[in-house]
Amino acid sequence: MEVDILKRLIARFEGCNVLVIGDVILDEYIIGDARRMSREAPIPVLELRERRYIPGGAANPAVTLHSLGAGCNLIGVVGEDETHQSLVAALTERGIPSTLLADSARPTIVKTRIMATMGLRFPQQVARVDTIARDPVNGDLQAGILAQLTTSAQYGAVLLSDYQCGLLAESLVQQIAAWCRENDVLLTVDAQGELQKYAGVDLVKCNADEASAYLGHDLATDEDFAQAAQAIYEQLALQEAMVITRGAYGATVYTADGAQHCPSPRVRDVYDTVGAGDTAIAVMTLARVAGATYEQAVMLSNYASGIVVQHVGNYAPSREELLTAITS
Repeated sequence: MEVDILKRLIARFEGCNVLVIGDVILDEYIIGDARRMSREAPIPVLELRERRYIPGGAANPAVTLHSLGAGCNLIGVVGEDETHQSLVAALTERGIPSTLLADSARPTIVKTRIMATMGLRFPQQVARVDTIARDPVNGDLQAGILAQLTTSAQYGAVLLSDYQCGLLAESLVQQIAAWCRENDVLLTVDAQGELQKYAGVDLVKCNADEASAYLGHDLATDEDFAQAAQAIYEQLALQEAMVITRGAYGATVYTADGAQHCPSPRVRDVYDTVGAGDTAIAVMTLARVAGATYEQAVMLSNYASGIVVQHVGNYAPSREELLTAITS
């Protein structure tokens, strides 16, 4: 694919606007030095070095969009607790505008990763503890989300980020989809399972395991993935495309013109895959708003995800890093 075309698309990112709606999460990293083994159990004892708070879940695509120069906004639900203040602070620090509706019946979702360092090695996960709610959000909150959508500024796309935490109920999804159709706004989805909720939207992205689980059989070859992407595209009656991400093997995209396999760039050091999927859907969406074909959009998302996996934890690549990646 012509590098010059991809460079021109990246240059257009700055004039694009995307609204993200979904399950916002606070990623907490507790990092400590592994000094010795515990006398109480066969586990390392960590001496605390630092604690980091990073926007995660649906907030991660918003951070990526902002880092790539696009205008963005974020709509989600948090608890009426102290933790949501840490999430708000993390978003504010990164310049992300957001509307976070409070629900006294739910906690703010937190993924706490306990990371150990030893010598010069990069931090590695020892354990993860999630504070989570999966019950559907109540009708008043759904109405509040729709009200925020309909009074939003002009956006070229709405991106739904579903972490199975109850916000994106099927009824809400279909109301958002109807609004997008009426207003000629692109609607893209990072489904992460429960694909059936997203019938009739423009673009759905899932990974290989999620596609396999949805279809009920294993996927191995390029032909398997081409047939799988076509099957999901047709079953969901998607308007534009179905994308299955495949890690080191890139991604398969199916549109009305057929299937394309988009390889991943060669990545020498993979430190962490956290956030790669969020980056992929953010870049695909942004590239489409900028005028990319789906093949071009997926190729750009592969390059961006290749940058992310070379960092520990959620990482938002910049336009400069993306330009370097496609030209190196």
